[in-house]
Amino acid sequence: MNYFDNRSTNASAESFNAKIKAFRSKFRCVRNVAFFLFLS
Repeated sequence: MNYFDNRSTNASAESFNAKIKAFRSKFRCVRNVAFFLFLS
């Protein structure tokens, strides 16, 4: 309903959620967190 009232979408929130999911999928099986974050 927000789109019809204000012509705004939640695309930015969906994009942010997709980035978080991609980061979490890359983060699996990582033992050295500091080194992983250094490379990212």
